Amino acid sequence: MKPKSLLPSRSLPPRRLLAIAAAAALFSSQGAHASSQTKHPKATLNGSEVVCPLGEFICPPRPDNFALCRPNGMLEFYDPFLSRDSALRASANTQVWADHVESPDQITYHLDGHVKTVRADQELHADVADYNSDTTDYDARGNVNYQEATHLVSADHITGNTGNSTGLASGNVRYQLLDSHGNGTALRAEMLDADRNRYTMASYSTCDVGGHIWELRAREIDTDDTTGRGVAHSATMSMYGVPFFYFPWMSFPLNNDRQSGFLYPYFEHTSRAGYQFRIPYYFNLAPNYDATLTPRYYSRRGAMLSGEVRYLFPRTSGQFQFEFLPHDNYNDQKLTPTSIDTQGRQRYLYRFVNTTSLWPGWSLNTNINRASDRNYLRDFGDDLFSISTALLYSSVYLNGAGNWWSASVGGDIYQNVDPSQPNSVEPYKRLPRATFNMDIPFARWYDVGLTSEAVKFHKFDQVEGSRIDLYPYVDADFRGAAWFIKPKLAYRYTGYSLDSGYQRYSYYGALPLPADPKAKSLSPFTQSNPSRALPILSLDQGLIFERSTSLFDTHYTQTLEPRLYYLYVPYRNQNNLPLFDTAPMAFDDWMLFAPNQFSGADRQMNANNLTAAVTTRLLDDGGVERLSATFGQIHYFTPQKVQSPCTVYDGTPRQNPNGCQATTDWRGSDYVVELSTQLDDQWTASSEYLWNPNTRQTDLGTFTVQRRLGFDGILNFSYRFRRGLLEQYQASTVYPLTERWRLIGEWTYSMRDKRTVEGLAGVQYEGCCVKVALVARHYVTGYYGVIASLPPGQKPPGSDTAVMFQLEFKGLGAFSGQTESVLRRDILGYQ
Repeated sequence: MKPKSLLPSRSLPPRRLLAIAAAAALFSSQGAHASSQTKHPKATLNGSEVVCPLGEFICPPRPDNFALCRPNGMLEFYDPFLSRDSALRASANTQVWADHVESPDQITYHLDGHVKTVRADQELHADVADYNSDTTDYDARGNVNYQEATHLVSADHITGNTGNSTGLASGNVRYQLLDSHGNGTALRAEMLDADRNRYTMASYSTCDVGGHIWELRAREIDTDDTTGRGVAHSATMSMYGVPFFYFPWMSFPLNNDRQSGFLYPYFEHTSRAGYQFRIPYYFNLAPNYDATLTPRYYSRRGAMLSGEVRYLFPRTSGQFQFEFLPHDNYNDQKLTPTSIDTQGRQRYLYRFVNTTSLWPGWSLNTNINRASDRNYLRDFGDDLFSISTALLYSSVYLNGAGNWWSASVGGDIYQNVDPSQPNSVEPYKRLPRATFNMDIPFARWYDVGLTSEAVKFHKFDQVEGSRIDLYPYVDADFRGAAWFIKPKLAYRYTGYSLDSGYQRYSYYGALPLPADPKAKSLSPFTQSNPSRALPILSLDQGLIFERSTSLFDTHYTQTLEPRLYYLYVPYRNQNNLPLFDTAPMAFDDWMLFAPNQFSGADRQMNANNLTAAVTTRLLDDGGVERLSATFGQIHYFTPQKVQSPCTVYDGTPRQNPNGCQATTDWRGSDYVVELSTQLDDQWTASSEYLWNPNTRQTDLGTFTVQRRLGFDGILNFSYRFRRGLLEQYQASTVYPLTERWRLIGEWTYSMRDKRTVEGLAGVQYEGCCVKVALVARHYVTGYYGVIASLPPGQKPPGSDTAVMFQLEFKGLGAFSGQTESVLRRDILGYQ
């Protein structure tokens, strides 16, 4: 549970609202002006991929972009119309062109001047050549250029046999791979057969020809088109001519297919783990399963092994991830005195996700997440998402489904991984848990259905028991082109069977033993089998009007969609029911049409409400929604009597056995206002505002705007306010300085805590054959990133700083690394 705030609530500052409104108007008007100029999404620099659409939370990685390379002179003789199928060689004829042809016996031919021979995917150019039509031997001399399906070769002299697809090139040998940007030079090149080649005393790089930033120099380099791999023997890796690594044997990919081999190394520093170095090795075991092992070393913690196994079979798929540190060299108490002593302990984290299809309609779904201790994610997590995770969820369920029904049997548990919280914050274990749902249509308009759940709840030092929840209903869906009416009649029954000793507990834990054994129990639970039953009636209806309109010289279809939703639920006193998995939900826009304000089945609100809302949209000629605005409110005809239990103080703190008094005896809910716009492919903005007319305060305010900068730049700004909980600003950008250099930044600031929640700054360079990223991050290490209020004596959340460096040699693998994944998660629209 999130700690309650002790800070006084306040409304959103008027000047801040005014700034937000002005910004929204400015962005909308500029976007509308640009819409007439740009109506299609931009492509990446090489034209192969479309830029990540505006508003996407996590974008896929960008492919290697070799458009930054200089034009390759070897491609001047490349014939794009030549066949790429080497299997046609056996049946294809050899065609020959030359300025002069001499043949003393019609078997051997001497060709002179602009010699050209073509067979299937093979093409050879030379100044002079000799050819034997019986043996298919050839000898080409002078400016020899050779092309086949996968590579180009240029040399002074090439001899070979077209029938066996063999050849030997010597003298100023240069080569270019066509399925990648790989190129190099060699003392000698051998064509061993149609798929294999060997280069002696050779170099290899994906950089510009003649300008290799990085380069492999090897005694031999073998390439195999069937496996898509290259193998270098006795190889030295150099950068700017300076050798930095020697490989007796090294394998590297020739294309973008999955290949076994080392992935890019990763460097980082955090205050809790020290300097970190990791280098993954990828095992391409089969087309349907693979593995990655990543040795890591932490200067403070020691050596760790992590890995991932993925598999995909006809009836089962999944993945297993693990991190294991056999011996922790550091004591967490040096950083946090109240922490556990981790020195000398084994530390681990594992995750197992699997889906198995048992028979048609039925599957077994497993999701297991476990850590060795509560401190693990804080010690080894290197991003705000990891260190702010408070609970790890695990579940195993047998799921079934048919045309009109679904069912599940299983259970789920949680593990507390927040070091600032006791294990009592873990939710109840639900073991076992079964659900059955059905929805059967009949008589064209109608449906009869059932939502049901049976579950057993377990938790140490808390009231335990079983619960069954039945929710049968009948509904209808009457609709036309411009209207709909959806009545629904339901009945909800919830029954409990509490374990023995339930009188010793309150809603949130064990009660203190009374001084007088005969004293009346303060427990709110008065019987072992309490229950609740009530009807639920709702009527949802709306109209849809359309008209043609224009805005900034652009034609749109505008809709006006008024909607009324009536809900009636009679009041039932539920103070004698436990709170197993139920809590009130924060009011938001979707609750305008929700039948319950509580999560879980332990509480069902009473209602005599009428929701009135109206939505208008602008749709362009392609049907794309360019603007949407919604306004709505719930009108309460009766007070909201069902509330969460609270604590009263009358000398000693105790749970109020009668529950809390109704606190929402209001005529209406918050006013809900929503606005979103994307008038072109460069700008998008959205805003949500909740204003409480009873307290005359702002309960929620959000504003987000995103601007596309060129092909691969992005600018984001957002403001988030929830009364009594948070007020944050966030800005992030990927700013392209040139086509090669990008600045990266992200900043989240909490107004309530007067501190930076997360700050990120970095620089990226992408050249023809290399990518370099240097990123520094500073982030808090508290519960959910920020602790708004703290118990007496508890220190505020600390912070950590991480510096990440990544060097990628393009063409030696397809691994984005940890830095890329962090940036895609932290920066909206990063690609």
